[in-house]
Amino acid sequence: MKVRQNLSLPRQHGFSLLEMMLAVLILTITMGVVFQQIGTAQLRNSTEQVKLDDFQQVRDFVDQFFRDFNEVGDPNSRIFDLAGGSFSPALASPVINDSRFAIGLVKIDTNSIQFEASVNGISGVQSIIYKINGSGTCALCLQRSQADKVTASPVTGQNTSWGTEVNDVVSSPIFRYYDTTGTEVTALPVDISTVAGANTIATIKTIHINLRVNDPNVVDLQTGKAIEGVFESEVSVNNCSMASNGQAMSCK
Repeated sequence: MKVRQNLSLPRQHGFSLLEMMLAVLILTITMGVVFQQIGTAQLRNSTEQVKLDDFQQVRDFVDQFFRDFNEVGDPNSRIFDLAGGSFSPALASPVINDSRFAIGLVKIDTNSIQFEASVNGISGVQSIIYKINGSGTCALCLQRSQADKVTASPVTGQNTSWGTEVNDVVSSPIFRYYDTTGTEVTALPVDISTVAGANTIATIKTIHINLRVNDPNVVDLQTGKAIEGVFESEVSVNNCSMASNGQAMSCK
């Protein structure tokens, strides 16, 4: 007698179409979240890099200002014997116009400052101006001009040559001025063309700088606003002003 065995293999089940569609959907969502996070991280990194670049731009510009201002009023007539000295060519009249001497501060305003100093590391005196839209071509640019002083009025007779700048400046005032007593000078602008102005200019001891840069091309992901960089610092007048005699000098 033969015994017949019915041997059958275990049944194998594949994925149904619904299961595959569900798996693809889950994978798509997961990958979407991953790529979104990568994109957000890249945007955040780009924003931080722009912030860093803007801050470095401002820092470099302010460092340039400090280097210039450390030489303000040097060399000036107070270190020479004007009465007994021999000058060739003869001294200009008034002596503050003479191209061989740096008067120091010439004009101060909320968003501009003009002074004379020897800043090129060689000889001679330069007329330096820092001013918003100094060239007249960039409304939100704080620009720098450097030109060799000529024998003429420090206020109206000097040439300009606009060069380096910092862009997207929205702070105002940029410059604040304090005299030898620490009192802020608020009646601006002031220049040396009048006796009262010269007396005020001669007493300026400290200048506070506030630069706020707002880049409209890049939005901060956390605030949703254009990114900003702020830089604040102070600098003191080191050398005596030629602006006025018989006045409490800022260098004291």
